[in-house]
Amino acid sequence: MPLDPSQLTARQRASYFAENIALRGILRLAGLVPYRWRVPLIGKLVSALGPLVGFDRRIRDNLTLTCPDLTEADVANLCREVSDNAGRTIAELYAGAPFIDRAKAAPITGAGLQSLEEARAAGRPVILVTGHFGNYDAARAGLISRGFTMGALYRRMANPYFNTHYVRTISQIGTPMFEQGKRGMVEMVRHLKKGGTIAIVADLHVHGGELINFFGKPAVTSTVPAELALKYNAALIPVYGIRQENGLDFEVTLSDEISASDPVTMTQAICDDLENVVRRHMGQWFWIHRRWKSYLPEAAADPSGETSPEDGLNS
Repeated sequence: MPLDPSQLTARQRASYFAENIALRGILRLAGLVPYRWRVPLIGKLVSALGPLVGFDRRIRDNLTLTCPDLTEADVANLCREVSDNAGRTIAELYAGAPFIDRAKAAPITGAGLQSLEEARAAGRPVILVTGHFGNYDAARAGLISRGFTMGALYRRMANPYFNTHYVRTISQIGTPMFEQGKRGMVEMVRHLKKGGTIAIVADLHVHGGELINFFGKPAVTSTVPAELALKYNAALIPVYGIRQENGLDFEVTLSDEISASDPVTMTQAICDDLENVVRRHMGQWFWIHRRWKSYLPEAAADPSGETSPEDGLNS
């Protein structure tokens, strides 16, 4: 999919520009509502729109494939929870200071915290891997506020006009930001070589990846985080921003460092760790993604593995 406006047709440019104006207009209007009401309001709005925009269908397809024992009531409830969490995450990302303040106040727990601190003391590179779960940017903001300077790899939004605004917004949490692609990879590797820390969201279908078991089904998954960890002797540590019961606060938790072995084994360990966390908080993972494309009806319509618009919601 072309992302440079100069490469788009006039109709595509008009469509993307209108979408950009609409999205930014909605966000500006939402900004007039106090934060404690705004976040649940956007969550409910996205949840209500879920059946209309195809979210519910995606969620149901994925759950039917991986969790066939769930009851209809369970599935219906997860459709609401997943879309609600997605809406809350969008609202939080564009809220700026109120969200960052809550992320800074989040407790940081887990066995991986000691590994992170030891790596920093030794000047050793660190790769923090996470998923589209809870609010992953809460984990990034919380750790940055404790002095863990880190870069982040992000995936360009499908809408080229909105992408500029999106990158500017996520950069407020912390920099440097590395765009997925050749140039971004070079910059990220340079950062790692200096003993830096990077954060990577590692649970998307990635064209050219390996088949890794996730929720009992093989899912095409990038092994790049593990490959980088092995090549540069970086600590590979899973991290999550878990949304709390009130829907506004978070707990940042770091799992045990992934032991060095080979890329496929390490990537399987990453997916296993994420699955364990998701199973404890099913409504907080982004079940809307086409994570198991080869099993789902839409795979035939999208054989290239290119990103879809909703993939662009995530860094």
